[in-house]
Amino acid sequence: MYAVLETGSKQYRVAPGDTLEVEKLPVPAGQPFVFDRVLLVNQDGAVKVGNPTVANASVSAEVVAHKRGEKKLTFKMKRRKGYHKTIGHRQALTVVKINAINV
Repeated sequence: MYAVLETGSKQYRVAPGDTLEVEKLPVPAGQPFVFDRVLLVNQDGAVKVGNPTVANASVSAEVVAHKRGEKKLTFKMKRRKGYHKTIGHRQALTVVKINAINV
């Protein structure tokens, strides 16, 4: 059994027991969280596709930790002009462990 959920404008394929990193959620570590935007559920070969979401479907998870992702560097330069600029970004992430898929 697996589901496709949407959070942070990204889609994730999850199954019970999976651990994944999503964009930061406003929940403290150790607390449960329920994802309501479930786009697809596969239950032993019976696929339910939402329009846009599956009705009465949710994914329950537990927040494990909050962390920051790896640093992404961007370098801008215009040749022969003496212009160069370095920009860095680190995304705030939440690690969640999927407990169950409820249909």
